[in-house]
Amino acid sequence: MKRLEDRVAVVSGAGDIDAIGGATALRLAREGATVVVADIDEAGARAVAEWIAGQGGEAIAERVDLADEKSIQNLFARVADRCGRLDILHNNAADTRMEQIVRDMAIDQMDAEVWDRAFHVNVRGTMLMIKHAIPQLLATGKGAIINTSSGASLRGDFYAPAYASSKAAINCLTQYVATQYGKKGIRCNAVSPGLILTGTARANNTDEQLQRIESHSLTSSLGTPDDIAAAVAYLASDDARLVTGQVLVVDGGYISHMPHVAENTENFNASPGGRTV
Repeated sequence: MKRLEDRVAVVSGAGDIDAIGGATALRLAREGATVVVADIDEAGARAVAEWIAGQGGEAIAERVDLADEKSIQNLFARVADRCGRLDILHNNAADTRMEQIVRDMAIDQMDAEVWDRAFHVNVRGTMLMIKHAIPQLLATGKGAIINTSSGASLRGDFYAPAYASSKAAINCLTQYVATQYGKKGIRCNAVSPGLILTGTARANNTDEQLQRIESHSLTSSLGTPDDIAAAVAYLASDDARLVTGQVLVVDGGYISHMPHVAENTENFNASPGGRTV
């Protein structure tokens, strides 16, 4: 039996086949769930739903705008009408538009509207998705919420402080939802990806930049959207029934080591098990 058979999942930010949301929607469908592919890009959502159906899965496309509470309410009303239940919510959508990201810069140069937009969409939008999903999850009797965080929320960097701070708020929100609703049958966790080789990541980074990042990975390669999809599927399933309130880091060990490791790997491999003096 597939782990998510007879369950209904909503995946936001799922309107791109070559990204985390689309890959997760496909993975949940392969695990047996009926998947609601939700995105502000309705045409993209339809394309992903058709892609899933073409591979034998069940998927429904819906438009949702995380900046608009009425849009979120309408989404869950349609889920209730079309599916009759809700078991899984994957909050993957965030404002990653290029015009937002390029303005997310050093704090002394930060326009307040960039900061406000990051929190309005990424944090407030995620909170509202959870708020309007909870009644349906409670009616089902148990449920799983998985939020997409980011490695940027766990370490400092030169770029994207508004985005990173909004994702840190998602980590906190995850723990609060887990605490408030755990005894009522709802688990809430987050996945924290490192750099994932999506179409956008390939377009926005040179080969040299990707190689530099890969040198800091403790695994043999950078991650793909399928790697994050596998983590979400696990957290959504009964295999993770005792896992809640956690931020699962899926980054190939990128943030788990001292910063000099990449530069000293060659020396270590030349004398494994000991120091060179």
